[in-house]
Amino acid sequence: MTAFALGLVLFSALLHASWNAMLKAVDDRAGVLGAVSLAHALVGVLLIAVSPLPDRASWPSILISTLVHYGYYLLLFRAYRHGDLSQVYPISRGLAPAFVALSAWFIIGETLSPLGWVGLAAISAGICLLAMLRGAAQAPGSTIGLALLLGVCIGTYSVADGIGIRQSGTATGYMGWLFLFEAPVPLAIALHRHRNRGQFAPRTLILGLLGGVAAVTAYGLVLYVKTIAPLGAVSALRESSVIIAAMIGVVVFGERPWQGRMLAAVVVAVGVIAVSQAG
Repeated sequence: MTAFALGLVLFSALLHASWNAMLKAVDDRAGVLGAVSLAHALVGVLLIAVSPLPDRASWPSILISTLVHYGYYLLLFRAYRHGDLSQVYPISRGLAPAFVALSAWFIIGETLSPLGWVGLAAISAGICLLAMLRGAAQAPGSTIGLALLLGVCIGTYSVADGIGIRQSGTATGYMGWLFLFEAPVPLAIALHRHRNRGQFAPRTLILGLLGGVAAVTAYGLVLYVKTIAPLGAVSALRESSVIIAAMIGVVVFGERPWQGRMLAAVVVAVGVIAVSQAG
């Protein structure tokens, strides 16, 4: 992986970690996620306006990714009702890179070098170590199952998008339609809130839209890098955002203990270096 691609993915991971850390600071997480999805849709409209139509071969990937994203959001909404989500959510992020790498090898014959596989394993192990430190081993089976389903969703849409954007002939056009098709998510949340006579606080909308800009930029960068780097390596580097978010928790929110988080961060850092040096 080139230094340029590595820098883009790590910057994407930082953006992803930042808006997820912001999510910790609000109570109305469903409202924030709705605003994030709204930002995706608005950016999608802008990208479609300035981009050609993606090649026909890429539309199945757009459809698959869109449907899986809907399932991902439904699982997230359900997961946020579990108080111990923070214990096991890193499991889904830790499993996703392995799922993506194996799927890319099976579907399109793309594989990593031995050093790349070692780096991917280290990144996944570091993320899963963070989950264990948060008490994932003691979490209810239903919650762990939810995390595993989230991991399958992340891996599935990551592979679909990696293949689709390469077939599209227009990275921005592919992103535009993919982001636009998130529009039903904020509509569904707004309709549910209206039926229950609820409202969106201005602070929730503002934070959500800001988080949406960060999220759409982060995923847009990842989609671009998937056109020039192996899917498994990109996925592994992107999921290092979980460790970055944990470090933000230590520094900004004063979360403790910090020693285990530092160990997980070191393991992930070793994995990042290995992936970056793999041929």
